[in-house]
Amino acid sequence: MKMKTLLKEVESKTKIRFQDCDPFNHLNNGSYINYFINHREDAILEHYDLDMFEMAKRTGKSWVSSSNQIAYLKPAFLMETVTITSQLFRKTESELYVEMRMYNENKSHLKAVIWCGFTHFNLLDQKRAMHNEDMNQLFETILNPIDAITFEERLLQIRSKKIKI
Repeated sequence: MKMKTLLKEVESKTKIRFQDCDPFNHLNNGSYINYFINHREDAILEHYDLDMFEMAKRTGKSWVSSSNQIAYLKPAFLMETVTITSQLFRKTESELYVEMRMYNENKSHLKAVIWCGFTHFNLLDQKRAMHNEDMNQLFETILNPIDAITFEERLLQIRSKKIKI
C-alpha cells in the first residue's frame, strides 16, 4: 500500500457570498475569519484525514481558537472566487499556530493574511490537553515553519515582497 504524501501547505477555493458582505460589496472584516476557519476545517479533513468533530465526540478533546491576528490587504468582493492556503508554522505540546492567506482565484493578488492560534482542549475536564504521540507525529510531518517571529515582521516581509508566498 502506497502512503499518501502529506502536504505542508493546503489550498482550496470558495466563493464570497452575499450574506457575508458589507454595503460596498466587500467581504465584511468579521467574515474573513469564518472563511479562513472553514477552509482549515475542510482542508485538514481532506488532506490529513483529521475530523476534529468526530475526535471531540470520541475522545472529548479538540482544539479551541485562542488567538487571531489578521491583516486586510485588498478587498474580497461579492461573488468573487478566492483561493485560500494554509500551513502549520509552529507547534507546542498543546498549541498549534497556522498561517492562512486569501488570494484572488489565480493567486496573483494577496487579499488577507491571518495567524491563528489553537489550543488543544479537553472538553470533559475543561482544561488544556497535550497532543498525543500520533498527533505530534502528524504535526512534525506537516510543520512548515515561517521565517518570522512576529506577525508584524511577517507583514513587513509580505509588503516588501522579500518572500514569495
